[in-house]
Amino acid sequence: MAVAEPVQEQPESGAGSGEGGLASYERTDLKLRKTMGLTQLTALSLGAIIGSGWLFAVLGADATAGPASMFSWLIGGVCVLFIAFTYMEISGMLPRSGALSRYPQLTHGGYTGMVLGWAYLLSAVTVPTIEAEASVTYLSNKFPGIGLIPPHSTILSWPKGIMLGYGFMLFFFVLNFVGIRLLSEINRWVVLWKLVIPTLTFIFVFVAFRGSNYGSAVGGIAPLGASPIFGAVATTGIVFSFLGFRQALEYAGEARNPQRDVPRATIISVGIGIVLYTLLQVAFTGAIRWGKLGVKVGDWSVLGTSKWATGPFYSELHAAGIGFLAAFAALLIWDAVISPAGTGYVYMGTSTRTFYGMSVQRLFPPGLQTMNRFSIPWPALIASILVGGLFFVRQPSWYSLVGFITSTTVLTYIMGGAGLMALRRLAPTWRRPVRIPYPWVLSALSFIAATEVVYWSGFSVLVEVMTFVFISIAVYLMYYAPAKGFMSSTQGLTLGLVFVVAWVWIAAKGGWVLRSGTLPVHGSWTFGTYFSAFAVALMLVTVATWLLSNEEGRKHVQASWWFIFFSISIFLLSYYGSLGANAKNPTVHFPYDYLIAAGIGLFAFLWAVRSAFETDELRELHVALSEGRPLAPVPEMETAWTPLHGESPETGGGATGS
Repeated sequence: MAVAEPVQEQPESGAGSGEGGLASYERTDLKLRKTMGLTQLTALSLGAIIGSGWLFAVLGADATAGPASMFSWLIGGVCVLFIAFTYMEISGMLPRSGALSRYPQLTHGGYTGMVLGWAYLLSAVTVPTIEAEASVTYLSNKFPGIGLIPPHSTILSWPKGIMLGYGFMLFFFVLNFVGIRLLSEINRWVVLWKLVIPTLTFIFVFVAFRGSNYGSAVGGIAPLGASPIFGAVATTGIVFSFLGFRQALEYAGEARNPQRDVPRATIISVGIGIVLYTLLQVAFTGAIRWGKLGVKVGDWSVLGTSKWATGPFYSELHAAGIGFLAAFAALLIWDAVISPAGTGYVYMGTSTRTFYGMSVQRLFPPGLQTMNRFSIPWPALIASILVGGLFFVRQPSWYSLVGFITSTTVLTYIMGGAGLMALRRLAPTWRRPVRIPYPWVLSALSFIAATEVVYWSGFSVLVEVMTFVFISIAVYLMYYAPAKGFMSSTQGLTLGLVFVVAWVWIAAKGGWVLRSGTLPVHGSWTFGTYFSAFAVALMLVTVATWLLSNEEGRKHVQASWWFIFFSISIFLLSYYGSLGANAKNPTVHFPYDYLIAAGIGLFAFLWAVRSAFETDELRELHVALSEGRPLAPVPEMETAWTPLHGESPETGGGATGS
């Protein structure tokens, strides 16, 4: 088992240091406090996994897939594990705060890094928003006038409901502002609560279990067919519920022994989540009382708009007609504050570190890295609460926001497999404390799993995701490219403004973005016209960026073509496939659309690995290694751990858990 050399002081000058050198990418993380052990990292990931998802997703999953929804949780958990495996090796080698927003640029440059980093940022800043929405929605069961719009019982009203949501976010802000140590200690106890309450809920709901809810009277195990089982994974909050696994990765720069503890925390938290959520879904489905719900027996598709939507478990326990179950249901009201809040404040830290990480990469201004007395980048924290709060205006409902968050997050996760194999090619000699076996196979499976989840989000979600994600190209043109010297400020500003105007015009004429309902705005373009304009605009701005860039800048653009192909192809398939705008009579039926999506993913994966190149940041890390400096601040005598090879960890200096 390999043992690292003791930590050496980072030099203030010399090769790879100085302004724009190693200092800008490496030494910024040295300002973060290394206080977190295995217990705290696991608690962060598990605390983020057990949030609002288990409170709402069970109802949405049943409405989409019927009793087969239990398989949706297993599928979602396995997909997340495939994705997590690839990031374990990367994060073990390069632990960074704001990690998942920083890895794409390391191997594929600023153009890809900006788009995927922006997508990840959108997903991170919206989680505190959705958790605040969850708390307000569940509290409405106890306090009916708290701020929901009747008859749409899951939509927050203005000003009462939305302002209460802002109040929750302000609480998340304060907890993060005073430092990671306090947040970690509070989160440890909150996680204990968040484990106990769902476990007790499963036990108590199972008391009211009826096997008939899995029988012929309700249409059997899969009354709505096979395709919705997969669709439920992305659109009802299932994958969203597992996305907390990334917290250990995001806080790796603040861990005492990231190489050993981050992989362990990831596996433990996802494993617990899979077991707990699957059991909760099985129990919930079996305990449905159709008569008290006011729904015809076996009419699964209307569950999502039923009167139970504001509090599925709370309503179900009351409907069981058993005294002690109704008493426990009252406790769920307060858990609906604690569990989502516990996830919300963790994710506000995640979004803060995403702003921070993109600033370190010079995708955003360096002022976002300024630390307060608690070693928290406070300008990035302010940006997190301001941007996240905007989503109360567009989507003031848990059910409407969950698909957007899932798709934007998983869209960035395609880089796990591609990044792992790119680093195997570009940095083969670097020390890898966690080295996964069969890397080509697992990396490809990770990429394909992420591709399928993105596709399962469906066209109505992807149309907004693609629009909001690619607007980030304007930020690249107007800020990053001129700052790096790839093109002049005038060229970047002009092209960026032209793209913004064209992109907004195409979105407006298409009629699919920022609409209400499931159909485009009346009088809009046909889909063929809209898609053609979408694809041509995206390709033209990329070609124009390449033409205006210098030789170095062109490398960054060339390394992004695989992602342009991936996005356009999946977007097109999402319209014509079994989860598209015409799902009842699709052009490409299940399972052929799923196979095509897998083929697109595999081709894009191979292209992405081939497109990777040695960026400036990667070159700086090579310099650090050649000078005998560690790639990241690590504890003295830190011990490697390779969980997939069955080795046991050995405790080294400074590597004890909490």
